[in-house]
Order: sequence, then structure tokens, then C-alpha cells
Amino acid sequence: MPDQPQPANDRFKAEMPQIPGIEGSASRSAGAGGPLLVIGGLVAVLVAVLVGGRLLSKSHRADTVPPPSPQIDVPASPPELPVPVAAEGDPTIAQTGDLAKPWDSRMFSYHNRATGENVTALLVRLPGGSPAQASGYWALAMKEAYGSCGLEYVDDLAKLRNDYGFAQAKHPMIGNPCSRTLYDPTKYASLPGGVLARGAIAQGSDLRPPLGIEIKVRGKQILATRME
Repeated sequence: MPDQPQPANDRFKAEMPQIPGIEGSASRSAGAGGPLLVIGGLVAVLVAVLVGGRLLSKSHRADTVPPPSPQIDVPASPPELPVPVAAEGDPTIAQTGDLAKPWDSRMFSYHNRATGENVTALLVRLPGGSPAQASGYWALAMKEAYGSCGLEYVDDLAKLRNDYGFAQAKHPMIGNPCSRTLYDPTKYASLPGGVLARGAIAQGSDLRPPLGIEIKVRGKQILATRME
């Protein structure tokens, strides 16, 4: 009988080549699994790249983070002593042992009963005087007598020479930084009426020494009793 014509679908269907020793089903399985293996390999490579990138990023951040600064213990500053106030009921401003040597000084506040205000003042131990006697000290208001400029106790001789231009400086002085006037604690000035006031002007144009405060010594207590 003549050959029957094949259906159109089978006419163009190519036959898979047969390899000796390998069944056709195995060949078909291998052909179908090839693309899956390629895709699986790409996924594995991508995962490895992502994991490796994260590890490198963490390592880089760990390398760039600066080590913590060492803790340094800074000693605390000693607390400032309260400034004593010389009031009518308690005029004590210091103990004789507080000013152990000449030119030692201590700030205090004097309560001016006439005005009701507290005046900033300074107590200085003078050279050559006895710490047990009032003459061994000088107390003064730390503001110029006719003005509002504050005075300063200058015990740095270089500052007296450089800032005030007083080349003859040999001991501490009281200075007026506004007028560059210097008062000498070792000398007196004569005021109208024949009154002597400690702190003669060594340089400058101020009219008189600073206002003085009367000092008394009672045992080991130093008292500020009256201001000019």
C-alpha cells in the first residue's frame, strides 16, 4: 500500500539524535534541566556577591570608627572661700594666720551703714609690721575715691612695669587701670586738715589715695571697724 501522508504537525518535527548507551528519556531530562542549572548558578553567585558586600561594608565601618577617647581625670578646682562681710554686729574679716607673710592679701566686704551697701575692700599685710598689731595691716575700699573705676592689687612687678609703665616698681601696689594711677602702700599722703592717709600716689593724676578702713586686732581676729 502506498505510504499514507503524515500529519502536518509531524512533518516538521525534528528527531532528537540518539547517543549510544543513553536512553532518550535521560537525554530529554538533561536538556530540560540545563537552563535550570544555569539560573541556579547565577542566583548562587548573586547571593555570594551580596553577602560578601555586606561583610566588606561592616569591616570598613569597623575600621573607620575611631577608638573611644581615654578618660582623663581632671582634678576639681578648690572651692572659693566665701568673702567675709564686716558688719556692725560682727566686724571680723580674717584671722592673723590667714595672712602669714608680708604682702599677703584677702578680699572682704565692708557694710557701709550710711548708705546700706556693701563695699568691696582689700586687706593687705604690710612689711615690717607685727601681725598682732593693727599697724601691720592696710585695709582700703577697692574703688577710686572720686569716680566709679575699680582698683586692683598688683603684686606682679612685671605688670607694674609693662602695663603701668612704672619702671621703679620694687613691691606690690594698688593700681587704677582707668587712669593708670599707682598708690604706694608703704607711704602716706597728707590730706586737707592735716590728716594722713596711707597709699600716697606714686604715679598718675588721681586726686587722693583710696578710702581707708580702720583695722583693729583682737587676739587672733582682725576687725574692720570704720571707713572714712
